[in-house]
Amino acid sequence: MKSRTEILDACRRVVIKIGSSILTEGDAGLNTDRIHELVDEMVGVMRRKKLEITIVSSGAVAAGMARLGIPRGRREIPLKQAAAAVGQGRLMWSYEEAFGKHRKRVAQILLTADDLKHRRRFLNARNALLTLCRYKVIPIINENDTVVVEEIKFGDNDHLSALVTNLVGADLLLILSDVDGLHTADPRIDQEAGFIPAVEKVTPKILAMAGESAAGVGTGGMRSKVLTAKTAADYGTPTLIINGHRPGAVAAALLGGEIGTLFMANQDRLTSRKHWIAYSLSSKGSLTLDAGASEALLKRGKSLLPSGITDVAGRFEVGDPVSCLDPQGRELARGLVNYHAWEIDKIKGRKTTEIEKILGYKYYDEVIHRDDLVILS
Repeated sequence: MKSRTEILDACRRVVIKIGSSILTEGDAGLNTDRIHELVDEMVGVMRRKKLEITIVSSGAVAAGMARLGIPRGRREIPLKQAAAAVGQGRLMWSYEEAFGKHRKRVAQILLTADDLKHRRRFLNARNALLTLCRYKVIPIINENDTVVVEEIKFGDNDHLSALVTNLVGADLLLILSDVDGLHTADPRIDQEAGFIPAVEKVTPKILAMAGESAAGVGTGGMRSKVLTAKTAADYGTPTLIINGHRPGAVAAALLGGEIGTLFMANQDRLTSRKHWIAYSLSSKGSLTLDAGASEALLKRGKSLLPSGITDVAGRFEVGDPVSCLDPQGRELARGLVNYHAWEIDKIKGRKTTEIEKILGYKYYDEVIHRDDLVILS
């Protein structure tokens, strides 16, 4: 396993996720002084290490709430959408001003989960981001909160930042949190909580240690950040969680200082396309498999054939993502189907040689080809 120094020395492209609690100051809205301090640190390291950075930044809603005089506790979606519309401009101007004094250019990218669920739009977003990087423009990415609704939300910008590591092919995801990193318990509640400097693999035990944020601003807690680290790890990207309130922490972290919790990347990384299937798409239904098919997928890397399917749930079409469940109902894989739900219901449990006889035609032998299948368990 590589050391922290080796991992950070090899980084050339970094995604930096900055949460609302780092950029805002209670009901006063954006803390522009802190934004300038963070940008000064980033630019210093960029010049020293020749880094490319992409920023995933929250703060638009909080900035807009303050600008409109809306109390922070109000959560009605129309209010938050309006606040995002007002606050996003303020947020971008703060970054423009902070990077501008260093003669650095920035660009605004607003995304919804729906943008990344469609492969063509996903690739379009990737091409735009990589072009900005080639022109040495720093992308500032946020969820498009003005138009977003619950069914197309990422959930929080932690998850979005993990998907962006795939979009730009990042070597590191740096998350600025409101605590020093992962502890065995919440250090603000338990004074005996021990600090964890490195995590080789995110396990149920590690997840159980992660509590929720007590900041009262934003939506992502430590559990969200640990799940984000797991998502990035599957793409082969390590994640470093540090305390974004500490002056100098960003520079120290990127220069190899022993601060924060480093989550190692998985050695068996997913391809960009399989990572997209696993984490950018939402399942449209499910296929329950028998024990033999479950073992064939998990242990032998096989495609899913109709003979191993015992039940079909949901209404989905060719090319849609579906969950593959083991006999106990646990999701073990996700993939893109070659048949409609009603077609699979007719051919489930049958041999591939019978497909044409049952349906009157045959697209493929496989219900899900292994190239379109991602093992999750």
